[in-house]
Parts: sequence; structure tokens; C-alpha cells
Amino acid sequence: MHSTMTMETAQTECRRICYGHYENFPVASVLVPKHLRQHVCNIYAFARTSDDFADEAKYAGQRAERLAEWRHWTEECYRGVYHNAIFMALSETIREFSLSPSLFLDLITAFQMDVDKSRYANFDEVLFYCRHSANPVGRLILALYGYHNTQWEFWSDEICTALQLANFWQDVAVDLKKDRIYLPQEEMARYGVTEQDLFAGKMSEAVRQLMIYQVDRTQAMFDRGLPLCTAVTNKRLSMELRCTWLGGSTILRRIRDNDFNVFDRPTITWRDKGMILWKALMQFPRVQQ
Repeated sequence: MHSTMTMETAQTECRRICYGHYENFPVASVLVPKHLRQHVCNIYAFARTSDDFADEAKYAGQRAERLAEWRHWTEECYRGVYHNAIFMALSETIREFSLSPSLFLDLITAFQMDVDKSRYANFDEVLFYCRHSANPVGRLILALYGYHNTQWEFWSDEICTALQLANFWQDVAVDLKKDRIYLPQEEMARYGVTEQDLFAGKMSEAVRQLMIYQVDRTQAMFDRGLPLCTAVTNKRLSMELRCTWLGGSTILRRIRDNDFNVFDRPTITWRDKGMILWKALMQFPRVQQ
């Protein structure tokens, strides 16, 4: 990279990527302590750029090459070689919090799967994707707050995987337009649902029963991860986790409210967001002992 690049310039670039993107991310929340916001921006810039290589139209025809290069640059970052502003800024986060390279390399693996894979034979394959696409994010956030606890990481993985699955079931119709189906083929066959049924976009009792199964299983994962939301001692992180848990559960409830018709994409309204905040503050579910 250019020898004139400074850490301040690198951090500014990561903030630009983070705050300028359309997606929600914890850094956008006032709940993230000020001293951690730059670090979350650095991680987000890394993940956002990786994801763009897999999805953005301008990288068509060069996705695999860009992701392979990004993986190499990640490995070199751990050796003190920074190929661009993102890696220079990220290096400071890695050093300060002793972050494992596997967390970043796993994310790249998931983005590579987005390029190479559009069907999943069984639920284990879907879980493999989630372990690489979602779980590292939760573990990175825990590490930023100084939490290194095996039980808490398990709970985090349950919430992150459940959130990824909830997004899949919310976006069934969206992903079909990209020729992606995250519903396990084995389970589709068990319930008598074919790809043709999905692409036709018409609800049937078979599709409904398939989605009931997916939603119930996903909510069970959220419930297994629930203790994390009140176990963490940092009040801001606890609030962030509560909102995340409630947000994912709300997506599933919206699917239920729509009688599991995932061809009519369920959305989270501003009223829903207000209720999520209220419940996070006042009516958060108690963990059953």
C-alpha cells in the first residue's frame, strides 16, 4: 500500500464505508461505547467489502479472484503487511483485542460459498454456512467487550445462527430471484415441496408445513441463546443483544402472522422497532431456570 497512508486516514475510510452503507450494523447504535465504535467500523469495513466481492454486480466475473486475494491480504495483515486502508485500520483492532485470524477467514469462506453454492442438500450444510457467515460476528463483538467464555460463545452462536436463518426465511422470495435456495433440499423433499413450487411463488399446505418447521426450529435456537442477553455485565451490550434477539424473533412472528406465506416478504415496521426497544427496556423475556 502507499507509504503515505496514515492510521487516521485508514480509520476515516472504514468509518466512511460503515456509516455510508444501507445496512444496519451495531456501530450505528448509540449503545456501542465510543471507544469501540472505530473498531466495529474496522470490522464492518472488512466484512462489507468481502460481501461486495460476492454480491455486487461490478465484481461479476472476478468474484473468486477478488475473494482469494482478500484471503491472502488477511493472512498478510497478521504478518504486518497492509495492502489497503481497511487492513491498516483492522490491524490495530486485531492487536488490541488479540483477535484470531480464523474469525475473519471464516467470513471469507462464507462469502466464497455465496459465489460457489446456491443449493443446500441438508440442514448441516446450512449450519456450516451460518457457522462461517454469522457466528464469527457475534464472537468478534464479544471479544471487543473483553468476553472470552465458552458458554457465552455457544449462546452467541445460537443467536447468530438463528438470526441468519430468520433472514433466510424472511428473504425466500428475494433469494429466489438470485437463484438461491437456503431451504434444505432434504427437508423440501420430506414435505413434498419442489423447486418449481418455490419459483411459482404460490402458497400450498406443503410449503406452509415446511416453513412452520423452519420457523419453530429457528425460534428454538433463539431461545437457547437467550441467556446471553442478560448474562453479559456490560449494560450497553446487554441492550444491544436484547434488541437483536427481539428483532430476530419478531421476523419469525411476522412470518407466523402471515400464515407462513414467505412469498409475500414479511417486514419489520417502525411500530415493531418501537416495540422491540420497549420490550428490551421493560419486558424482556426471563430465562427459565
